[in-house]
Amino acid sequence: MIYKHRILILDDEAELRSVISKRLRRKGYEVFETGTIQGGLDLCKENLFDGVLLDLKLPDGNGLDLLEQIKVQQPDVQIIMLTGHGTIESAIEAMKLGAFDYLTKPCNLAELEISLQKACDQRKLLVENKGLREVLNRQAPGIEIIGESPLIQDLLAITRKVAQSDESVLIRGESGSGKELIARAVHLWSNRADHAFIPINCGAIPETLIESELFGHEKGAFTGAGSKKIGLVEMADQGTLFLDEIGEMPLSIQVKLLRFLETGEFRRVGDNRLRQVDVRIVAATNRDLQNEMNLERFRQDLFYRLNAISLDVPTLRQRKSDILLLADYFLKTSTVSPGDGFEAVYVLSEKSKEILLDYDFPGNIRELAHLIKRGQILASGSVIYPQDIWPEKYKGTLQERAPSEQEKVCESEFVQCLSQIQKQGYPMLEEVERLYILSTLKLVEGNRAQAAKLLGISVRNLYRKIESYGNDDIVQ
Repeated sequence: MIYKHRILILDDEAELRSVISKRLRRKGYEVFETGTIQGGLDLCKENLFDGVLLDLKLPDGNGLDLLEQIKVQQPDVQIIMLTGHGTIESAIEAMKLGAFDYLTKPCNLAELEISLQKACDQRKLLVENKGLREVLNRQAPGIEIIGESPLIQDLLAITRKVAQSDESVLIRGESGSGKELIARAVHLWSNRADHAFIPINCGAIPETLIESELFGHEKGAFTGAGSKKIGLVEMADQGTLFLDEIGEMPLSIQVKLLRFLETGEFRRVGDNRLRQVDVRIVAATNRDLQNEMNLERFRQDLFYRLNAISLDVPTLRQRKSDILLLADYFLKTSTVSPGDGFEAVYVLSEKSKEILLDYDFPGNIRELAHLIKRGQILASGSVIYPQDIWPEKYKGTLQERAPSEQEKVCESEFVQCLSQIQKQGYPMLEEVERLYILSTLKLVEGNRAQAAKLLGISVRNLYRKIESYGNDDIVQ
């Protein structure tokens, strides 16, 4: 059976609980019940409720105290107070504490049902409005995909179109190419953006636990299941479930995932009750699934169900024009500090740029990020040389080298310039570079050949930069 709302009845009268629960179950509600405060708190820790029917007086405490505790755990849940000893004062106090309604016992079941339906509708509205506010208040798009190459721009254009549908998406690409970033873009550019994006790495979870992770389990369902657990599928309700490395999912789980994709229905491990959620599935793989199907390691029917829409993420070697853009992004977003009281701003030497452009990056964008981070850590100054990025390969083999005493003086000048920029509020890499070049020229009294050597760039390149500054007469 598919339930429309989840309700908790918290009343010490077992007969009343039974009457109400039977009526609500016939109406399609999923009902939990208990007669104590502690029982209610335990259930609220393990389940998300749409509505709670709460008695004012319970054997182990006051219902008003419990109302406050439930609201702390689940702020959006709507609580209807029930009491056989109703007073105006207690009703006012309950409403102040956030109760949705206040009914006296014996209550009319039809009236109770109407109030409960209104309460569930109110919770749904609150959740939707909260999500809408988060979207409207979002100061940034929440995702930044760097790249100007035609391949990446085409992919982003297709991703925006795909995001508007609710079809399953299969993202294919090499490890480190940015598949999860595209998956997040699908979610953030869709009408599900105000709900959860839940990722799971199918290859990182043991086969014995992955079903529980996906669908949840009941207390005692297996050894070690000491309490109920809500699965990732349930947590992603109304949102997106991202199945990373889907090609590594065990065949036994593929069968259950297929059924869920077809119906939206699932069962927690150890539970016979059928539950339903509205989840969009986005999967990703670096494997050749066609080959996996030929080897009978991946189900053909699951492949066609997941592959309603496919997106292919290009490798970094296919978009070499984006390498320096990405490197610049990683340099700007770095938090590496040389310990001199400021956050260092690093630049790549011309030779480092050449080597990066010539490299094939088998590890793709992830590898580039790691190389840039290594260069920042190992650099002796603000300029990152090849031996800083690949010390085992280029140490002592290139003319580019660690800074001399003269270069260290130049570096000191640069630090002062950087401090000036930070005080003026212009933390831009271009401005840092400009002041660094001008301070170097000042240090060598305008000798551009010597300045170019210290800066690690060609004299021609230095002339072009000075000309672009429009202040050629500053240093003669």
